[in-house]
Amino acid sequence: MMIELDCSGFEGREPFVAPKPLSERRISIISTAALNMRDDAIYQRDATDYRIIPGDVDPADVVMSHVSVNFDRTGFQQDLNVCFPIERLHELANDGVIGSVANYHFTVSGAAHPSDLDDSARAMARTMKEDGVDTVLLVPI
Repeated sequence: MMIELDCSGFEGREPFVAPKPLSERRISIISTAALNMRDDAIYQRDATDYRIIPGDVDPADVVMSHVSVNFDRTGFQQDLNVCFPIERLHELANDGVIGSVANYHFTVSGAAHPSDLDDSARAMARTMKEDGVDTVLLVPI
């Protein structure tokens, strides 16, 4: 169970990057809602892989393939931004609140054990670095 996992503390630690104003940051989303593009493979039980969602995605092209039958999809069905706030990020960029929206965003299945996601996390980080991302919006579902 997640509650039993040891968590690192961050007290007394300095940021590993120099902070800059939000209006200068390039932001990418990582959501644990098991979302994918309509044409992508769906998530399987205990999935440790990830899916890429383009920054210019049409919300109608995003589907949820979370494996749990008990997972409530109501919010997602009414508004993608509940679990993947891509339209809100574009609004913030258009208003100058944030610098820009990344070209690539990511989703994983929240059912995976965090330590099993190391390879996926490294691959996502490489893609974000290549895209100039300096801030990530984590959306745990």
